[in-house]
Amino acid sequence: MANIENERPRAADTDFLATMTRFLIRTAQAIAMPAAAVLVALASGAVLLALSGFNGWDVFDVMLVGVFSDTRSVAEILLKAIPLILIGVGLCVAFRCSIWNIGAEGQLYAGAVAATVVGVSFEGLTPWLYVPLVMIAGALAGAAWAGIAGLLKVYFRASEIVTTIMLNYIALISTSYLVTGPLKDAAAAYPQSARLFKEAWMPRILPPTRLHIGILVAIALAIAFYVFLFRSSAGFAVRVVGTNQHAARYAGMNVGRNVLLAICISGAMAGLAGAFEVAGVTHRLYQNISPGYGFEGIAVALLANNNPFGAIFSGILFAVLRSGSELMQITAQVPQVLVSVIQGMVILSVVAFGVYRFRSAIHPK
Repeated sequence: MANIENERPRAADTDFLATMTRFLIRTAQAIAMPAAAVLVALASGAVLLALSGFNGWDVFDVMLVGVFSDTRSVAEILLKAIPLILIGVGLCVAFRCSIWNIGAEGQLYAGAVAATVVGVSFEGLTPWLYVPLVMIAGALAGAAWAGIAGLLKVYFRASEIVTTIMLNYIALISTSYLVTGPLKDAAAAYPQSARLFKEAWMPRILPPTRLHIGILVAIALAIAFYVFLFRSSAGFAVRVVGTNQHAARYAGMNVGRNVLLAICISGAMAGLAGAFEVAGVTHRLYQNISPGYGFEGIAVALLANNNPFGAIFSGILFAVLRSGSELMQITAQVPQVLVSVIQGMVILSVVAFGVYRFRSAIHPK
């Protein structure tokens, strides 16, 4: 009897070790391909800088080490990571459902506009009520804007790639109209809205830096949507619809409803990113409030292999590259054109490795 009792813990230990080994192998496999993509892009960038007369490795030393020089620099990286993580997580859900939402930029602007309207309309509210209200307004506006493309796809079979790109232009032009017309600050000489009431600003978590609670919300939502996709029946339905719609229908799943759910979640996350930019960073709406976060979010999702939890790390990586690019211009005097080319090379490398991984999964050797 004693021997049997002694054997049980050993069996449990073996199972635990086997589980941990599988987890570490999967983690290494998930990290290897994105890391290779980034390394290839940076090496190509170093060659390009050398051909342009710069010392590539010295420039990248400034770019990748200088951004971690102090607390303020790290806080700025995390500040830039907030919209990238949020948009990347939302796109992970959409891409898992085979919905190619290219409209996150427009959905971000829709969320920013809604957050601004709410943020300048209710003076005297307590921050405990005002801050969530601004966040909800941004998320709902983003979901509604994405929902237009979703409805067109479900009921008219319109390509979401085309409709979301068109909606981007409508959102950007509408924002320009609003900040030069109905929402323009009467006291301002430039196109911008009035400043949001201070009670609507996002609380800062690392003063005197600008880092606010958005980073905590972004990480929490990334974990929540990871659980949704891989640990819930609703998330399983989304993934099945993305893999094979005919099989999903045969299994009794509502394909249209899952498509709408996935694209609206994606839009809500982009809209929330817009709300955080307005209420956490600029505190007013501008014509060009986003430097392209909606498009970079696509690369964030692809680099994370459409895994919401992985989007945390890929979002931070792209934030490091963005902050490093700015430092590279200031410190190493690298022209903006070269910086943009290097950023583009990173995105192209990520996409190329993603396509290779996708084809390898479909046609294994």
